[in-house]
Amino acid sequence: MDAEEIAKSAALEHRHWWYAARRALVCRTVRDWPAGRAIDVGCGMGGNTAVLRALGWQAVGVEYTDTGAGIAAGRGIPVVRGDGRHLPIADGSVDLVMSTDAWEHIDDDAAVARETARVLRPGGRVLVAVPAGMALWSGHDVALGHVRRYERQQLADLVTGAGLVIDDLWSWNVLLRPVVRARRRNKHAAESEMEEVHPVLNAGLRATLAVERALPVRRLPGVSLVVLAHRP
Repeated sequence: MDAEEIAKSAALEHRHWWYAARRALVCRTVRDWPAGRAIDVGCGMGGNTAVLRALGWQAVGVEYTDTGAGIAAGRGIPVVRGDGRHLPIADGSVDLVMSTDAWEHIDDDAAVARETARVLRPGGRVLVAVPAGMALWSGHDVALGHVRRYERQQLADLVTGAGLVIDDLWSWNVLLRPVVRARRRNKHAAESEMEEVHPVLNAGLRATLAVERALPVRRLPGVSLVVLAHRP
């Protein structure tokens, strides 16, 4: 993702439905876990790192780009410059590695998975979210600098191949997948969909994702995949 796209995302992050729903997902997933040391790999502007810190975690962002790291630091979030393939973190030193919508930007994602396992203490947890399904590939992915979108088994094999044990793997943003697919079918230019949304529509989209939590749709195809795992 280039500097212009990062700055654009930063301007939207606090109010846009997608970012808000992703922060809520992180909060719901982590809030009952004992807080400890955490890193947020590919933290971007630090929105999800801030969620961890609000829950009591000693959380540090790891960000590859100057722009993202600068924005996160400007928000008071501890952040270090680093590459997910070569994390500047000691072996077995953290309790949680989180990475939301970052692995798809990295060519050698197997190296990122291995590094995730390396820095975790035994019993340490992993929370990773990635975009799902090459059937949804579009100019939006190109604009954001994605290398791939993930299929369920592909993600599972990547995580287990690094020596991690999967605790859960589910689809997220399932109800909106038909809308996303219809929209992207007609888009060919490298154009991001991260844009200002009318407040009424924004509220409606957030409500849709809230309703989804009560429905048995986690095993159906979605717009994203989420995996929880641990180091044995």
